[in-house]
Amino acid sequence: MPTTAPQLHKTWFVTGTSSGIGRQLAELLLVRGCRVAATARRTETLADLAAEHGDRLRVLSLDVTDTPAVRRVVDEAFAAFGRVDVVVNNAGYGLFGAAEELTDEQIDRQIATNLTGSIQVARAALPHLRRQGGGRIVQISSIGGQVAFPLLSLYHATKWGIEGFFESLRQEVAPFGIQTTIVEPGAIRTAFIDRGLDQAAPLEAYEDTDLGEYRRSMLAGTAIDPIGDPARVARAVIDSADSDPAPARLVLGSDAYEMGRTALSLRLADLEAQRSVAYSTDAEDARG
Repeated sequence: MPTTAPQLHKTWFVTGTSSGIGRQLAELLLVRGCRVAATARRTETLADLAAEHGDRLRVLSLDVTDTPAVRRVVDEAFAAFGRVDVVVNNAGYGLFGAAEELTDEQIDRQIATNLTGSIQVARAALPHLRRQGGGRIVQISSIGGQVAFPLLSLYHATKWGIEGFFESLRQEVAPFGIQTTIVEPGAIRTAFIDRGLDQAAPLEAYEDTDLGEYRRSMLAGTAIDPIGDPARVARAVIDSADSDPAPARLVLGSDAYEMGRTALSLRLADLEAQRSVAYSTDAEDARG
């Protein structure tokens, strides 16, 4: 059974804190008395928190697609605070459009931000976490790492990809006292659709299909009813850091739970239906 031992004055490193969950995390952690190294591409968005919380907040400029900068900023955060207990990969955005509508530049940026950026933050933190005897890495993913919707193929590719990375990483770093958690929220009431979504130029071929209608309803805000409270999501993420062992996955939102349960049940049913075919391809000398 996981145990909970509140440690209210931990030190956290959080990427993507200018808005959304990242901003909520920074605010709540500072209120709880934690120290926070908060990164953002636009550091002026954190000026009010810096003025209020002084030395407990260190604001760092970072674009996670810049790998040398990732290493430099992570090193700076650990040097400034002496140790960091929890590293949160939160920076990311969505890319909306059919696969053939996306430009090469959009694809490269989506992967560089959501997938490669998160991987490089984790890699940069690992030597520090090993030296200090342990810590946590929290990856903000999405229920979109378990399910998939049309017009979000590259977004899903990054979320499914980062989940595979952390499944392996969790096993690699366990001997050093480093634990990881993948957070899988549902739709949250943030500015994701308005400011956190890059859009491809639509191809006319899709306009009169079901995808065309789905696109219009998504952009009009009628396809999805966000029910997640960003402050409650952030609070659940913070609370999870006091659970030992760390949850491998943290599903947040009733929509995330129901979608994830349905998707996993269907995949399990598909797997079971293929059992005889799977076993039939074993070599003769491997069969029991």
